[in-house]
Amino acid sequence: MKQADGKILYVITDLLVGGVPLHLYGLARVMRGRGFEPIVVSLAPAGPVAGLLREEEIEVHDCAGRGGWDFRVIRRLARLITNVQPHILHAFLFHANVAARRAARKARLPREQVICEIQTVEVERRWHLVVDRWTHGGCRFTIGNSPSVVEHLATRGRIPRDRLRLVRGGVDPSRFRGVAPLDRSELGLKDDNPIVLWVGRLDPVKGLLLLLDAFAPLGPETGAHLLLAGTGPMHDELERVIARRGLADNVSLLGSRDDVPALLQTADLFVFPSRTEGLPNALLEAMAACRPVITTDVPGCRDLVENENTGLVVPYGDTKALTRAMRQLLHDHDLAVRLGRRAGEEIEHHWHIKQTYDTYEAIYREIAAVSDP
Repeated sequence: MKQADGKILYVITDLLVGGVPLHLYGLARVMRGRGFEPIVVSLAPAGPVAGLLREEEIEVHDCAGRGGWDFRVIRRLARLITNVQPHILHAFLFHANVAARRAARKARLPREQVICEIQTVEVERRWHLVVDRWTHGGCRFTIGNSPSVVEHLATRGRIPRDRLRLVRGGVDPSRFRGVAPLDRSELGLKDDNPIVLWVGRLDPVKGLLLLLDAFAPLGPETGAHLLLAGTGPMHDELERVIARRGLADNVSLLGSRDDVPALLQTADLFVFPSRTEGLPNALLEAMAACRPVITTDVPGCRDLVENENTGLVVPYGDTKALTRAMRQLLHDHDLAVRLGRRAGEEIEHHWHIKQTYDTYEAIYREIAAVSDP
């Protein structure tokens, strides 16, 4: 192609290391390879993912926003839209979606060239749904990354279904296959210690206190060790709970890790007891690595895992059910292997990242074909 098929201006709340910014990083790289010209703008000052994008020679801007209520970002974003004249404006996350809708109108970019995306089932800040309902008319449609997200936006957000699109999130299974497991001594463990793994952001919505309660009897009973990999606001609280409950010999906080594929291959079991999700990357990755998984029957998680087929599913908040499920898979090796294999097949067939990128590209070409900035 002699020239780009269209400029895509990606707008995101921030570029800190996290699921959505890293998803955007991958998407921008792939779309550039497919003939588009991606440009990225963060409402907040540029974070670490901006550096990754610039290493790929992808243009990055920021609006120097000081928080969710810094409305100056709308004016700054509108000015950038006017200068860039994108064929497509694609926004991610609540604050970026609202700012993009307002800024596009201010810059006189037709709403038919604006798409927004939500990647979570919002249960804590329900006012987000109210604002989305009031402002969704400022974009062509809103994308959800799982059936649960789309259904939530339609039923709870009351956004008309014809203004919603599903673009299934995905993962590249090859990143998690054929990876050598870690030497367990590197983790301070013996070869006969079964490993139960959780990966993600240490946040109350992730059900981590529930996980500690459910795991507590299994350490002494099975010799299992629970590894919690990630950082977040609950770190200090979890340290206190682990110490207070005498779990330090069987539970470890690993902090941020850059070897998650190897951690997954080292684990005997992956547990993910969230209260709600959109489409959890950590669960996608565990399934791609063919780990036996246990999760909760909540939006996002139940999109991925079918009980007793691709994993085990328990009700959120049912500590005894979670304990029973972990005990079952720690004792029944054949069942664990079978569920892990089927989990990998599910990701390969239905949640492969190539399908995700193909769907985005089709949407972009649909919009770019009728836009004339």
